[in-house]
Amino acid sequence: MAEVKKGEEWRGKVGGMTKDEMEEFLEGDPLCRLGCLDDDGWPYVLPCWYQFADGGFYIVPRERSKWANYIKNDPRVYICIDVADGMRKVMCKGKAEILEEANIGGKWVGVAENMSLRYLGPNGPDYLKPTLTEPRWLIFVKPTDWQTWQGVDWAKKYKHSDW
Repeated sequence: MAEVKKGEEWRGKVGGMTKDEMEEFLEGDPLCRLGCLDDDGWPYVLPCWYQFADGGFYIVPRERSKWANYIKNDPRVYICIDVADGMRKVMCKGKAEILEEANIGGKWVGVAENMSLRYLGPNGPDYLKPTLTEPRWLIFVKPTDWQTWQGVDWAKKYKHSDW
């Protein structure tokens, strides 16, 4: 279990996050960095909004997003969600499932409404509403492997000594 050492409060709680800590972190507004493979097999990494629910990540790409087709062709993805404040991060690899190809008015709308409020606050719907006539995909990433971290220190596996 992660602890804060006396006199080193500046480091914060160091170690992996509990499930509750991870879920609280993911309810915030850090961007997701999503990595996939392009048509030539090269890594393609982009920042995007996400909605964490149902044990995974909902992603809503625009119709012309190249990476939506990359994911359609190869569903292997990697996600990194991190913030410098407290050195918190959640990383996972997973399989992406295309729930909806680009359409207008699909299930993606409810997810996009939630994300617009989370990322933009009360002005989120003002941003989203005029774009609802633009087709979007709905993708769900089911993680197969998770890693979490918080606090300013190295994980023990990287240390040769306890300093």
